[in-house]
Amino acid sequence: MKWFKYLIAYLGPISLGLGLYLQGGWVWSPFVLLFIILPLIEWTLPVFDANLRPPLSTKLEAEKIYDWVLYGNLPLLWGLVFWYAYTISSTSLHAAEYAGLTVGMGIVLGSFGINVAHELGHRLNNWDQWMARLLLLPALFMRFTIEHNYGHHKYVATELDPASAEKGLAVYPFIIRSFIGTWRGAYAIENRRLRRAYDKGKPLQNRVILFEIAQLAYLLIMGWLFGWLAVPFLIISALIGIALLEIVNYIEHYGLRRKKLKEGRYEAVGPAHSWNSSHLMSRLFLYELSRHPDHHQKAEKKYQVLNHIKESPQMPFGYPMMIILSMIPPIWFKMMDSRLPDSTGQ
Repeated sequence: MKWFKYLIAYLGPISLGLGLYLQGGWVWSPFVLLFIILPLIEWTLPVFDANLRPPLSTKLEAEKIYDWVLYGNLPLLWGLVFWYAYTISSTSLHAAEYAGLTVGMGIVLGSFGINVAHELGHRLNNWDQWMARLLLLPALFMRFTIEHNYGHHKYVATELDPASAEKGLAVYPFIIRSFIGTWRGAYAIENRRLRRAYDKGKPLQNRVILFEIAQLAYLLIMGWLFGWLAVPFLIISALIGIALLEIVNYIEHYGLRRKKLKEGRYEAVGPAHSWNSSHLMSRLFLYELSRHPDHHQKAEKKYQVLNHIKESPQMPFGYPMMIILSMIPPIWFKMMDSRLPDSTGQ
């Protein structure tokens, strides 16, 4: 029953459902859960940094129930997207209710849609790859797995990776840089793939372009089904989800740099190039994403067996509080710059 603990992550989507059903002040339930309740709970709990021993970790990695915990997010997410679009277009709401529901939808798209897609997108079978794409579609972020898998994981903690923040860069310009830079990176990765396959790039076979077309079709279909008023709200909620993902990128690699070797290459990715957090609520709500250094050691390693790496730089708080603090740059710099290891290459 070790898998059962990860069902707590479903409280995020459920909180949005609560807001859609009850409305009023309940529309802010996802925000309150993620940025008030979870940080307070983590404040009272110790860090849970124990690792599974190899016989048990091998057994758990093979258990399919952990995959089904992830798969359950797909129908739940799409059900909430349809419910959200219907509510926005057919219900008379106050401005604060529109805002709360849209922020909540964005939180769910980012924290549960994109995050679960990130886990599934690293797997090699077509089923999980398509599950990842369907989770990314309402977030308007289908290109994510291309650049993330073949760009970010290759260039992490170097100036070649727009999703790795250097020391002294505030989160707000980082979000813009990463959003634009990763789109360009994904497009370039696809062009290189097509040149290798066909001797020259074929734009209409570039998956980034195909994904953008699919996302446009999604918005048109949603507008036709639920009314065109829903479309701008769907776009805004998707942008909130993407921004949340970019903030997570920011806190995961802030200030960490791989050394450049004499021959122009970079040292291998190691435990020192990602921030680790074994705070319990962050681990459970984000399917162990916070054990990020181990993920970068072996990207296809399943979430349930990721390890705490004590040699990695450690976050002082869990992800929700780190996200909050990152949005106050003076406090962030004062707190994090002093924690940077000497081997940042800066």
